[in-house]
Amino acid sequence: MTKDVSPALLLDLYELTMADAYRIEGMADERATFSLFARSLPDGWGYLVAAGLADCLDWLEGLRFGPSDLAAIERLGGFSQDFLGWLSTVRFEGSVRAVREGSIVFPGEPILEVEGPLATAQLAETFLLNQITLQTGLATEAARCRHAAQGRAVIDFSLRRAPGVDAGMKLARCSRLVGLDGTSNVAGADRYRLPASGTMAHSFVQAHVDETTAFRRFAEAFKERSLLLVDTYDAERGIDRAIEVALEMRQRRVELRGIRIDSGDLAQLARLARTKLDSAGFPNLIVFVSGGLDEHRIQQLLTVEQAPIDGFGVGTSLGAAGNVPTLETVYKLVVHDGRPVRKTSAGKAIWPGAKQVFRQISWSGDTLALAEEPVPDDDHIALLEEVMRGGERTTAGARSLAQAADHFEVQWRELPDSLKGLQSPAPYAVLPSTHLQLLTQRVDFALANSSG
Repeated sequence: MTKDVSPALLLDLYELTMADAYRIEGMADERATFSLFARSLPDGWGYLVAAGLADCLDWLEGLRFGPSDLAAIERLGGFSQDFLGWLSTVRFEGSVRAVREGSIVFPGEPILEVEGPLATAQLAETFLLNQITLQTGLATEAARCRHAAQGRAVIDFSLRRAPGVDAGMKLARCSRLVGLDGTSNVAGADRYRLPASGTMAHSFVQAHVDETTAFRRFAEAFKERSLLLVDTYDAERGIDRAIEVALEMRQRRVELRGIRIDSGDLAQLARLARTKLDSAGFPNLIVFVSGGLDEHRIQQLLTVEQAPIDGFGVGTSLGAAGNVPTLETVYKLVVHDGRPVRKTSAGKAIWPGAKQVFRQISWSGDTLALAEEPVPDDDHIALLEEVMRGGERTTAGARSLAQAADHFEVQWRELPDSLKGLQSPAPYAVLPSTHLQLLTQRVDFALANSSG
C-alpha cells in the first residue's frame, strides 16, 4: 500500500524540473489549460467509462509540499533552495472541467481539462493520468463483463489477482460505479457500499473428513446464504452431495442458495447441475461459476454454449482490465497565456484550445468543439462541466459515488447495443466543429510563419 507515501510526491521528476524552469523564466504563474483524453481504444473496445475524477479532485484540493516532501526533493539533488521555497507555497487554485464520472466517452474527447498557473497545472499531470487511466480501464472492463452476462450476476473476485491493494480497492469502487452485483473484497464492500459476496475455498472441503460433511457443516453455519463449491474432487459427485445436504436442510425449513463450479467444462457441468437440481426439486438454487473468466468467455458460455448459469465470479480479468496493458491516455497543453497551442508531431497531433463535447441525444455522433461554443441545438447536450473553481469543488464536483452510479445507469441504458459489442463494436463518430477546425488552421499558420 502507499499510505506512507506523500500524495504530493506522486509525480514524475520532469514535472519538478519543468516547474523549476518555468519559475526561473518567470512563467510559473502564466495561465495554462491542459486536456486529458484517450488517444485510442484497445482492440475490441467500443467505448470507455470515465472514472477516477473524485480521486483527482481530492489530490488537487490537498496539494501541499510539507517539510518531509521538500526534504525528499532536496535529496534528489539539482534543486535550489529558492525552488524548494517556491514549492512550499504551492496550492492548486485553478479550475477543472470534466465529464461526470460514469459517462461514456470516446477517443479524443477530454475526460477532464485543468486550467490554472502553468507550473502548478503541470505538476498534476502524472497523478491525474494515473487515476483516470487506471479507473477508466477498470470501469470499462467491468461494464463489458456486465454486458456479456446478459442480466446475470457478476461478482468482483479480483482482489487476490489485482496489481496491488490500491488497484483492488479501485476495482471495487468501479464495480459499484458500473453496477456489478457484489465483491469478494470485504474492505471494498464496506467502503463503497457494495454487497459482499463469497462462498468457500476448496481448502474448506479438504479440511473435513469427506465432502458431504464439509457441505453439511457449512450449510448449518450459513443456512440460506450457503453456496457450496462442488468441484474439489469430482464435480458430478459433488453436485449429488450438495443436493443431499440441500434436502437435509429443507427438512429443517432452510433453502440453500446454490452451488459453485470453479473448474472443468463449465457449460457441461452447469447443464448437469441444473438438470440434477431441477429433478431434485430445487429450481431456485442457483448455478454460479468462476475460474479464468473474462467477458469473452462469459459471452461464449451464454450465447454459444447456452449454459444455464445464474452468476459469474470474475477475478484476474477484472483486476487486469481485460488484459489490456493500459489505456493510451495523455495530458497535453492546449492553451498557454491566452494562446491556443497544439502538438503537431506525426501520429500524435492534438487539437488546440480548451474543449467541450456535444453529444447528440440519439447517440449518432459527438462534436468536439471549443469550450466557448454554445450548445448547437436541443438535440445536443454538453458533456464537460465545471467541477472545481478556485481550487475548490463546485456542486458538480461534490457528487457522490451513488450519484455517479445512477448517472452510469442512465448512460448504459441509452448506449446502443451496437457500441457495446465485445469483438467488433460499431465505430462512433467524433468530429471537430467548424470553429475548432478554423482555430487549428490559424494555429498551424502561425507555427509555419514563426521565426522560432
